[in-house]
Amino acid sequence: MIPQYRTLKQQDSAEIVIKKSRFIGHARPVDSEEEAIRFIESIKKEHWSATHNCSAYMIGERDEIQKQSDDGEPSGTAGKPILEVIKNKGLKNVVVVVTRYFGGIMLGAGGLIRAYTDGAVIGIEAAKPILQVLHQEVRLEVEYTWLGKLENELRNRQTVMGDTQFADKVTLICYPTAQEAEDFILWLTDLTQGQGVIAKGSQLYLTHEDL
Repeated sequence: MIPQYRTLKQQDSAEIVIKKSRFIGHARPVDSEEEAIRFIESIKKEHWSATHNCSAYMIGERDEIQKQSDDGEPSGTAGKPILEVIKNKGLKNVVVVVTRYFGGIMLGAGGLIRAYTDGAVIGIEAAKPILQVLHQEVRLEVEYTWLGKLENELRNRQTVMGDTQFADKVTLICYPTAQEAEDFILWLTDLTQGQGVIAKGSQLYLTHEDL
């Protein structure tokens, strides 16, 4: 699992008009190629009367799956520019469709590339890029006498916390980033003078505001 990646928060869309042609950029996060294809088909169904529904998607930790479609526009003027926007913004697991309703004025190859680029950009901006950061669950079981000090120290460290569990002892569930997990465990061990029981849980991605 990679330490972090940029993707989209939600499905959304936005529209621009260029020389009387309407360009609607639709974007959303996806977990698989099948999901991307279903989204493209849903946009084509919704905008069945549009002149073109051009698309691109990029999926996988190493961007293994990259596909694009000009959907009838001149080769290289629509799908490729959309894919390039996804790449340039450093996004993963994303699909973008740019719908065009022709307004009667020809744009030329250069104009089409710029228009589909702009359509992809506004769709992505509407869907809100976010940062997904890999975190490690760390569970700390200690006597109740440690609770106040630990809560204060963890707050000062700005550690992401889960629910605290209360039983014979108290268990604090912490989510440091995966990259800092080992240093975090050493810090906890030192802080509790080795009196706590520390265990690793699973890793998971948590959403951070995009940088």
